[in-house]
Amino acid sequence: MESKGLSRNNRENKAKPKRKEIIEKRKAMDALIKVASAEKDYLSAFPAFRHYQISGLSAFLESGRGDKLSSPVKQFIQNLLKANMEGPYGSEWPAEEKVKRREMVAPEARYVFVRNTSNASSGEFLTTSEREKTSTSCVEERGPIVGFVHFRFVIEEELPVLYVYELQLEPHVQGKGLGKFLMQLIELIACKNHMGAVVLTVQKANSAAMNFYLCKMRYVTSTISPSRVDPLELRRVMKILCKTFSNEAKAILEEPLELVHSV
Repeated sequence: MESKGLSRNNRENKAKPKRKEIIEKRKAMDALIKVASAEKDYLSAFPAFRHYQISGLSAFLESGRGDKLSSPVKQFIQNLLKANMEGPYGSEWPAEEKVKRREMVAPEARYVFVRNTSNASSGEFLTTSEREKTSTSCVEERGPIVGFVHFRFVIEEELPVLYVYELQLEPHVQGKGLGKFLMQLIELIACKNHMGAVVLTVQKANSAAMNFYLCKMRYVTSTISPSRVDPLELRRVMKILCKTFSNEAKAILEEPLELVHSV
């Protein structure tokens, strides 16, 4: 009986450090998220990504956050989302648009904006009211915004990750390598802030986006299944992809290769 008592105590003693480790790990992850989210300018560590130059396009990148967006910028985001996403969402767009509007201004929302500086001087001759009316180009002295990435630092499956909510570009700047440039920056931001992975959601029917992430950016299907939310609908139309930066993240977030081909 005495030996059993000792055995039980030993098991309890072994369990206590494990629980403590879990608590400490969670605290460490929360601290990582807090520090990463507190950064004011995500481009300051990557000056080479401040500018993007290619034939026919000269762009300047800058950071932003959801609770600091000006009215013209909010309007631009709404208009670009509608222009790019209303078609793919179809009849579901009105409901989805409301969700995206709430997400857009959330305090935890972080942004990288792309400004077209090719003709930046054109904004110098517009009045404030005229700038606000120019919702499709959001003209300011630094040049019109032509795209953005909306991302957040969150915890998924007990891992700190950078979650990309939106990557949107105006049609006339698409196909110029800008999307790849932005995602490379996002991955650098994730690594600098010790995130285990970059995670994002794509509509399965959006073949261009699926090809971009899977083939060009080398993302893979994640084990985070939308079917946990809505097994009848979301699993059919949405796919969650990821790129991991550690063995732990890979083991937790990436599907085994044999399952990827069966989905």
